[in-house]
Amino acid sequence: MASAQEESDRPESGRPESGRQGTGTAVADRPESERPVPRRLNSARGLGDRIFRYQLTATGVAVLAVMAGVGLFLLLRAGQALRARGFAFLTTAEWQPDVHNFGIAAVMTGTVLIALVAVSISMPLAVGTALFITDVAPPRLRRTLVTMVDLMAAVPSVVYGLWGLFFFQQHVIGLSRWLSTWFGWIPLFTVDGAQPGEPLASESVYTASTFVAGIVVALMVAPIQCSVMREVFSQAPAGEREGAYALGATRWGMIRAVVLPYGKGGIIGGTMLGLGRALGETIAVYLIISPVFVIQPHILQTGSNSVSSLIALHYGDASPFGMSALMAAGLTLFLLTLAVNFTASSVVARSRSGAESEA
Repeated sequence: MASAQEESDRPESGRPESGRQGTGTAVADRPESERPVPRRLNSARGLGDRIFRYQLTATGVAVLAVMAGVGLFLLLRAGQALRARGFAFLTTAEWQPDVHNFGIAAVMTGTVLIALVAVSISMPLAVGTALFITDVAPPRLRRTLVTMVDLMAAVPSVVYGLWGLFFFQQHVIGLSRWLSTWFGWIPLFTVDGAQPGEPLASESVYTASTFVAGIVVALMVAPIQCSVMREVFSQAPAGEREGAYALGATRWGMIRAVVLPYGKGGIIGGTMLGLGRALGETIAVYLIISPVFVIQPHILQTGSNSVSSLIALHYGDASPFGMSALMAAGLTLFLLTLAVNFTASSVVARSRSGAESEA
């Protein structure tokens, strides 16, 4: 009876209330000097972190300052021409600054058309190459292809221009004639003076065109686009890739369901980066096109122009007022490139890969 009474008087160790009460009592019974002190969290950054933060901040501010300085320089140098022409600077096609009859309507149209032709060709080429490198090619071939793509991006633009002028142009005339023959009912592919039914007709109407210049520029910007897309595609989550295969997806099914949705930000960013490069390409376009100062929307027809080639053509012999007009054209191209890049940044930030990179 005594042992049973003792067992009933013992506290039940399994009860949480008793356990908590015993622990609290034990801590309270300790002397104040022996009680555990909560560890204080220190959020202060170390010296290395502060230096790194200051360096990044200074770099970002320097980049913004350089961009603002370039824009301010162009605006100040272009002020005389802009005041003389006003809004007519955007609507006039002729370029005669010495008689105050000039504008960028023709050269801006050619610039945009060359860039659009280049991007429409380079974007599928870059996407396909990036997907092949990241998801199809074996490791040894993958390294070789990466090196070749990077070397293509390092080739000077004048080399592409000479190649397009003396070799590529004569081989693409047949394609231009075929497009104008069968798709000439589309205004974009119309060629004035072409004779589709005459096999001995002159081919000079197809040379030095927006189409030829756009293809050459496409080969120049495709390696840059491919490098950006390849890096994003390679970061697609491996677990999602394996999960797609586990559900029975083929390689193309996995690419379509996992890699392409994840890499949408890289596709858009790489495409817009190539578009910015295509808008400002100078030497290759200057060597290929035949400058005309009329709004010429027919991409297969000889004659085109661009803002950068206009500046390269007239910079050496421009009068002071003509130099101001060239600076105004450069300012317009600068603002157009900024608008394209900021639009691409906002779109990329909303994509999945862009959001994860921001995090």
